[in-house]
Amino acid sequence: MIFFDSPNPAPNPRRVRIFAAEKGIALPSRELSIPAREHKSPEFLALNPRGQTPALQLDDGTVIAESVAICRYLEGLHPEPPLFGTGAKEQALIEMWNRRVEMILMPPIGAVWVHTHPFTARLPGRNAEWGEANRPRIEEAMRFFDAALAGREFLAADHYSISDVLLLTTVDFSTFIGMPVPEDLTHLRAWHARVSARPSAAA
Repeated sequence: MIFFDSPNPAPNPRRVRIFAAEKGIALPSRELSIPAREHKSPEFLALNPRGQTPALQLDDGTVIAESVAICRYLEGLHPEPPLFGTGAKEQALIEMWNRRVEMILMPPIGAVWVHTHPFTARLPGRNAEWGEANRPRIEEAMRFFDAALAGREFLAADHYSISDVLLLTTVDFSTFIGMPVPEDLTHLRAWHARVSARPSAAA
């Protein structure tokens, strides 16, 4: 199989790299440059019509796109450590927090990125007013996660999970676009320091 990757700051490919590092999986990879629009080439669009990385092409030709779907596939092949949880309750809580990262924090970050950042200046349909309006929503979302992390070492379970991977990559991307974690959010900042110290965070 081959993993179609893109380098930082792209957060979604990094999710898979961190997940694979936690599992000790070496993924044969091909790096696609987003600034060079290699992810929009006819060759890659034939594999993933959305023209986005990451994607995982299996030996039988099947292509799995979307970062969490790729991670679920890797979990099925390499169940230890169980980053999607064990037992009905833990798995449901991890899924709940995955959804919260992707539905509460990621959308306003994406809006600021697409509509205000210099790197996306050539994209059609930019609306700077909408982008700026989302900056307060990022801080509001971070405050939600700060409260959730009070007294907790990890986000969704009593061990590191895919939810921590999602939140880490999202917070780091927020910092990249100029929206770091506010100084007063001590629980979120302490959690971020802990998970950033894991070797997998360098992926």
